[in-house]
Amino acid sequence: MTTAEGLEDLVVRTTAGAVRGRAEEGLAVFRGIPFAEPPVGEARFQAPRPVRAWEGTREAYAFGPPPPQDLGIQGRTGALDAPTGDDWLTVNVWTPDADPAAGRPVMVWIYGGAYKLGHTGSPGYDARHLARAGDLVVVSLNYRVGMEGFASLEGAPANRGLLDQVAALEWVRDNITAFGGDPGQVTVFGESAGAGSVAALLAMPSARGLFRRAVAQSVPGTYFSDDLARDIAAELAAEVGLRPTAADLSTVDPRRLTSAGEAVSAKMRQYEDRWGRVAPTATPFSPVVDGEVLPRTPWEALAAGSARDVELLVGHNRDEFRLFLVLGEQLGRITDEQASWALRTFGPGPDGERSYRAAFPEATPTELYERVQTDWLFGMPSLRLAEAQVAGGGRAHLYELTWPAPGAGGVLGACHGLDIPLLFGTYEADLGNLLFAGSGVPAGARALTARFQSAWTGFARTGDPGWPAYDDANGRLTQVLDAEPEVRAYPEEAVRRLWEAYEFAALPLLK
Repeated sequence: MTTAEGLEDLVVRTTAGAVRGRAEEGLAVFRGIPFAEPPVGEARFQAPRPVRAWEGTREAYAFGPPPPQDLGIQGRTGALDAPTGDDWLTVNVWTPDADPAAGRPVMVWIYGGAYKLGHTGSPGYDARHLARAGDLVVVSLNYRVGMEGFASLEGAPANRGLLDQVAALEWVRDNITAFGGDPGQVTVFGESAGAGSVAALLAMPSARGLFRRAVAQSVPGTYFSDDLARDIAAELAAEVGLRPTAADLSTVDPRRLTSAGEAVSAKMRQYEDRWGRVAPTATPFSPVVDGEVLPRTPWEALAAGSARDVELLVGHNRDEFRLFLVLGEQLGRITDEQASWALRTFGPGPDGERSYRAAFPEATPTELYERVQTDWLFGMPSLRLAEAQVAGGGRAHLYELTWPAPGAGGVLGACHGLDIPLLFGTYEADLGNLLFAGSGVPAGARALTARFQSAWTGFARTGDPGWPAYDDANGRLTQVLDAEPEVRAYPEEAVRRLWEAYEFAALPLLK
């Protein structure tokens, strides 16, 4: 196939069989291509297995079904309209030209969702604008989340969701040439839990050589120790009256098992004495530093040079935690007592409260509460990933998004998730419905989208997003993305100094 003009031409042969896509707005689009067997039956809770070959031509018109997941915010993620079935492990491809000789750069998207929800069919991840803007191939992938993908179970490998991502990247390596992509020019990119996944892939031996560049947007600092992960898994399994073993939990329908994750999420604060900082997050799933699939935390691995040959673009938003304050109707309602609790719980070390209050003497309780959780959960993990990459002999480019979302009366600031509609140009989908609600799409948003898309696709093509690499020697230059973008010294210097000596280690089981 050499054009996207006629449906009769939109057939591509993969290693497992032929697929037929659709011509859409100058692109050839293929949806719901399986990259592994459905992880059910004997394959339940196991590493992904190669997909079986099929006869004839498979229609690749619709997104595959999402993996079983938390039902609490399905409406926002688009899952309510998603297909059902067991073929959770699928990829989608947007390509300007499925010509094997084209050799375009490839970008592979990994969605976020607290490691417990998300799927590629969410309208906010529609990649057509990005593929056209960069004249490149975009791939998105489904991976197991929640109990199926991240619970630490006896008789199952850890981090199955991450292993799914590796299997999808192997599919890209083996098949993307036929879709017009260059398997030697692959960039993985993801946001939130997707960025945490990207960071983990940089540290995983099984992912080595599968991508050349990586983009991590708002990296979460939560990686579990093996002991902590197993203790949480025991509580998850207890919700359905079973032991935390693959054999026991395989007897429960995957779609019913999501209720265990929802139940534990709702009462995690009860486990603060055992789970520490994890308990207030209401997220019982994260990558596990198990010593095998993920041998070390990303910061430790990168500082030791695990990804020195991979070019890294990483950053965060200025007001990450503001989103959760607004959704929880807590904005402006935080007491000084609550602020003190947050500073003691999440601050860097035993002197965290005093150091934050000294650094921000004019801050209100709400501002302190938000600031320390923005810094602990996303801001400093992202910054420190860049620093670890440089320390390990690699190259990193850093950004911070400071442009405020116009929706909800302008109270959201540059909050968590704002970079998604700005990057994809999907302002009225998923979370964009809140971030742009009632405001229309201001010209500033469209200008920032052009900036995002130019930087991200330029990085995927050349390794250069358009600003200097991050380095202590050059003043820690950072791209600040705002109405008037500028390159300047890292803007959160006061916070950087507070966290300078802090180590982002695997989170421990306290007792």
